[in-house]
Amino acid sequence: MADMAASTSTIQGTLNLSDKQELNEIREIVWGPSIRLDVFQRWSQGFEFSEHEPSALVQRQGGPCAVIAPVQAFLLKTVLLETSSEHFSNLTADQCKNLLIQAICAILKKCKDDKFRIVTLPEEDNVPSSAAATTPGQESESSQVPAETSTEPSANVSPSQRTTEWVPDEFHERLSVRYFDNIEEVEQFYTENHHVLTGSYGVLKFMYTVLLTKKVQNIMAELLDTSEPLIHDTYGCGSQGLINLMLTGQCVGHVWDFDQDVGGLKLRGISQQSDIGFLTLMEQLRYCTVGSFYKNPKNPVWVMASETHLTVLFSNEKNLVSKETPSEVARRVFKSYDPDGNNFIPNPVLQDVLSALELVSEPEYVDIMSKKLDPEGLGIILLNAFMDEFFPEEKRSTPDTFDLIHYNGIPRSNVEDKVKYHYGAAILLESDLRSVSISNPMITCLQTKWPNIEVNWTDNRTPSLN
Repeated sequence: MADMAASTSTIQGTLNLSDKQELNEIREIVWGPSIRLDVFQRWSQGFEFSEHEPSALVQRQGGPCAVIAPVQAFLLKTVLLETSSEHFSNLTADQCKNLLIQAICAILKKCKDDKFRIVTLPEEDNVPSSAAATTPGQESESSQVPAETSTEPSANVSPSQRTTEWVPDEFHERLSVRYFDNIEEVEQFYTENHHVLTGSYGVLKFMYTVLLTKKVQNIMAELLDTSEPLIHDTYGCGSQGLINLMLTGQCVGHVWDFDQDVGGLKLRGISQQSDIGFLTLMEQLRYCTVGSFYKNPKNPVWVMASETHLTVLFSNEKNLVSKETPSEVARRVFKSYDPDGNNFIPNPVLQDVLSALELVSEPEYVDIMSKKLDPEGLGIILLNAFMDEFFPEEKRSTPDTFDLIHYNGIPRSNVEDKVKYHYGAAILLESDLRSVSISNPMITCLQTKWPNIEVNWTDNRTPSLN
């Protein structure tokens, strides 16, 4: 494309009537009827790498983790496929720039309807990347806002380096759109205009790019309930629908596998195995059930959710995402009939479990097995008894020990306020018994994936999920 060779100082976009109308609809879906200035300012930052960890993105203030954490996860997926964590510290600035663009493109490919529609901000985009800075935020009512959404101090940037600050209406009036037919053109555009991502509004522009590329009608069809905005109007947290869109290309509101009928209402979930996984502390608290497509992704990278923040967990151990063995499939299916995580199922459900596993499920056989697995007539079948009967010898594919690495983009959540990866050594214990510790959200969240896990973190410091 001829105009692709334009210099970074002459980025031009279009905003026809259709684009303007759709951007207005997206604005409503994202923010609701009005936008709080302090929430908008917390989201007004670019993609910025840490001075202390070349490939780790920095989140300056609470809120935009719903976009930053998925981008970080896709970036790490690429690094792990090409190398290992041992080489993280050796990555150059140019390599990290390319990794960011690859992550951006990986997300956009999942959302494409007919064309890629890249949102730019000509006035702000004309500022070179080296001069782009985080927009200072106002002080929020910290006493009313959860920990992750409290306002962080601005970076030390001289007035001459700061780009123009706009209120939400001014920002949206200035947006323009560029169209691309294929992902190679998108990659070339971001390579030649990297400051579009690193400028003060880079995160917001990319979020709008994802939503515009996905198209409003597709978003609304998948989300079903658009009464709640994608960004919380008070706390600034991203919704599950926004997180799912960034991770899977599906703007659905739930994290279970496939669609589920709840009281006659069809609720949409994740339709296939995800490239990036998702774990949440909310599952341990019984607020939701994360399906196998998220718990067992294609790559050993998981976005982790606390009540208020998103971080990323990853590992060099490829066998953590190897194909499930028959016994692991059986354990997963059994647990799908045990939503409360009690490690037992009601006796009448045994036939459904056997049928789902394509085992013998004739009523006569089920009756015999029911009496064998529940000799005391308690009306329940224990997981261990079931596994010992049908899968007595098979070993799990997951190794007993493996490395875990954790990323948290908020400086104050890291040692000495330096955004760096935190390393740990994990071990899976023999017992299926779990010890829930309210004071240790990290291990509690990990146990939703590995019930019998223990982790020894470097310097005996457990990383923060907040």
